[in-house]
Amino acid sequence: MIDGDHEGLSLSRQCVLLGLSRSALYYTPVSQSAETLAVMRRIDELYLRYPFYGSRQMARHLAREGVSVGRHRVRRLMRLLGLEAIYRKPRTSVAHPDHRVYPYLLSGLTIERPNQVWCADITYIPVQEGFLYLVAIMDWASRRVLAWRLSNTLDTEFCVEALREALALSGTPAIFNTDQGSQFTSMAFTGRLAAAGIRCSMDGRGRCMDNVFIERLWRSLKYEAVYLHELADGFVAQRVIDDWIEFYDDERPHSALAGCTPAEAYCGERTPRERGGVAMNPEQSKEGVLIR
Repeated sequence: MIDGDHEGLSLSRQCVLLGLSRSALYYTPVSQSAETLAVMRRIDELYLRYPFYGSRQMARHLAREGVSVGRHRVRRLMRLLGLEAIYRKPRTSVAHPDHRVYPYLLSGLTIERPNQVWCADITYIPVQEGFLYLVAIMDWASRRVLAWRLSNTLDTEFCVEALREALALSGTPAIFNTDQGSQFTSMAFTGRLAAAGIRCSMDGRGRCMDNVFIERLWRSLKYEAVYLHELADGFVAQRVIDDWIEFYDDERPHSALAGCTPAEAYCGERTPRERGGVAMNPEQSKEGVLIR
């Protein structure tokens, strides 16, 4: 991904374009202990149930379970997992100067057909000796998973690979919605969307409810597959996730799709308009009334 012999771009410039820190280029990751990995997994499980938990409340909950861990360590692990408590707060961070942040385009929009809106997100997947990151691209109206990739680092390339596959196999959406993560605001990702004529939409900071359907996908995946298996390594995780996503798309009836599977809804056997459409407005996104 980083080309040390590139004639036109310095190493520093390549790191900026990929959303990486210059020091990370030479950093050798240190493996986490089994005890730390167990705490991380439990934090992830609790966050799925209580997404409003911050580091203080998470530490209190863990203490009641007999897990002695300080608030600052919990905060560090939550940052490592990419978890943030849901609450309204002022915008205190500044976007990278080379990464444009796009407005949220789905408020008040009725999403009524496949390929009208796609969305993407990244989640943490625990394995025995560490953890992996999973990115998925989903069609909003049908809930079908169009492409996904596993990676052991939070780089940009695995997200671009998933996007490339989704575009090759499923055409192009009118709008693509993501959060403001550096992988999705990078030129490598947004540039490919722009080249395909796709409008970019991004969630507000700290508002996971703006991307409710893929957040619901993570919960289903983890409770129905990831936490039911002992994922020894990335190869086992790849197989388990692949089997579950195939089941989810092709066999698992979805209550929000009137009993259809996501694949059936995507292929038009029952359209969102016949189900009443999928509307997103500020009130619904706040209260989460569309979650099934």
